[in-house]
Amino acid sequence: MCGIVGILGDHEAAPILVDALKRLEYRGYDSAGIATVYEGRLERRRAVGKLVNLSDKLVHEPLRGRAGIGHTRWATHGAPNTQNAHPHRAGDVAVVHNGIIENYRSLRDQLSAEGIQFDTETDTETVAKLCMSFLMQGLPHEEAARKTVSLLEGAYALCFLFDGQEDLLIATRKGSPLAIGHGDGEMFVGSDALALAPMTQQVTYLEEGDFAIVTRAGVEITDSQGTQVNREMRAITTAEMNTDKGGFKHFMAKEIAEQPAVLADAVKHYLNNAGDQIEIPDMELDFTGVDKITMVACGTAYLACNVAKYWFEQIARLPVELDVASEFRYREPPMSDKSFAFFVSQSGETADTLAALRYCTQNVAKTVAIVNVAESSISREAEVSLPILAGVEIGVASTKAFTCQLTVLAGLAIIAARQRGHLDAESEAEIVRALTGLPGLLNHALAQEEAIKTTCIELSNSRDALFLGRGQMYPLALEGALKLKEISYIHAEGYASGELKHGPIALIDENMPVIVLAPKDVLFDKTISNMQEVMARGGKVLLITDAEGAKAASEGVWHTITMPTVHPMLAPILYAIPAQLLAYHTAVHKGTDVDQPRNLAKSVTVE
Repeated sequence: MCGIVGILGDHEAAPILVDALKRLEYRGYDSAGIATVYEGRLERRRAVGKLVNLSDKLVHEPLRGRAGIGHTRWATHGAPNTQNAHPHRAGDVAVVHNGIIENYRSLRDQLSAEGIQFDTETDTETVAKLCMSFLMQGLPHEEAARKTVSLLEGAYALCFLFDGQEDLLIATRKGSPLAIGHGDGEMFVGSDALALAPMTQQVTYLEEGDFAIVTRAGVEITDSQGTQVNREMRAITTAEMNTDKGGFKHFMAKEIAEQPAVLADAVKHYLNNAGDQIEIPDMELDFTGVDKITMVACGTAYLACNVAKYWFEQIARLPVELDVASEFRYREPPMSDKSFAFFVSQSGETADTLAALRYCTQNVAKTVAIVNVAESSISREAEVSLPILAGVEIGVASTKAFTCQLTVLAGLAIIAARQRGHLDAESEAEIVRALTGLPGLLNHALAQEEAIKTTCIELSNSRDALFLGRGQMYPLALEGALKLKEISYIHAEGYASGELKHGPIALIDENMPVIVLAPKDVLFDKTISNMQEVMARGGKVLLITDAEGAKAASEGVWHTITMPTVHPMLAPILYAIPAQLLAYHTAVHKGTDVDQPRNLAKSVTVE
């Protein structure tokens, strides 16, 4: 969620901090601030709203100094106002924090009893005040910070800056990601490599419980036991630096348009040299003795798992249990040592998904991460990590990560079906040919953008919408509804078409748009029957189908969007395109903040 940046540099830190924070805007935030040390004096500036407000403030109230910290805050404890914005300062220490300190109230009460007063509603102020209290007792800066951290419970990434110290940052993490960037006589701290990419090409990812003392000469890291350790230095790839909009109005538009290319990369990565079989490079997953797969994820990634459940059960005859991570981790379900557990996450840092992975680590035959960020916590902690190769995704509403997640999950289902003897060579070759041809079909789907854009003018006037689908298109109905509601703020729900008469049909009237996802497959006739029930009650139907389906069922519908014909198994990947474009153009027409919708964050690193 929140973004953290720290700099010990050779140049004025303030503009570099603001620029780095801009690269973290995708995480979602409602206030921002920076602090620097100049001629031994610690000062800070904070502002509510977008970073431009902080930039404006810095024009009128500039900050000097080559050492500093910065933060974009997504409010948890306390309203999004200037007083609650980070960095928090107490005496000689300033702190930025991502996470939640669960025992802050008891610590606050203890400090209040000692006569220390509080000015904000945040948990982070408690960290600053606690560290200040140890400094006032005469402890050195490193020991004051270390003792502070030892008393904290919860999840955190923290970076400390001190008055009088122009060559010292202290960084630590537990449950929230943090990286150290290495330069020539300069050092950096960031929530992820994306924040640091223009400043350095070498980063060290802190591991759980690490405590780092950063100076311009380098970094000294101790682990959770206080033992000095060496963490591997890794190169930031070119892909991690590509954060411009590429001529598009929004990142979301760019990322929708990138899907044919990134999906082609994902397919190529998992093809054998002959190009006729799916395989996992440099590792082996044996599904033959597996009795169940448990899939755990959140949000759009969870809906990708819902689609994959159909694939694994239908073509591999392998039972799949699904759970949202926030429920799974507290349900504490019994696990089988003959089962695999899949954890799907774009960022690889989703707190609930990471907690679920840790629960399963000793209880299943294999833990498998399906992630977009190769150096993320989930990727590092799983036994097998499979990249989705979507590239950097900045828009909060996931698009290309979703279709790449589906592509990798489809490949795994094919491998499982082959290994378990439920997919013959001819059938597999047919699916693989369809998969390699899918990027071209995505281009055809994108060519329908103008027709979809016209439809969205009227859709943007709606207060509610329903999405319907059957079989593997049912999760696509859920995903379409999620996309529409999260960026256009139109209330939308997705339903299995067969559930229409079990409640949702009561909502149907002439003002209710109903989006029906119905390729001409074995379930088409049943879906169209449900669609006719909507139309009989005055509902406005937007039918998304292929040419054959349009010919059979377009009469009387409000609008028809025609997709190319696709292999039935891969239809959810293709039909994600019109669902995304519907949400995008509706939001654009309404004038909402497409890339950073209100109240949402890209990476949910706290509960």
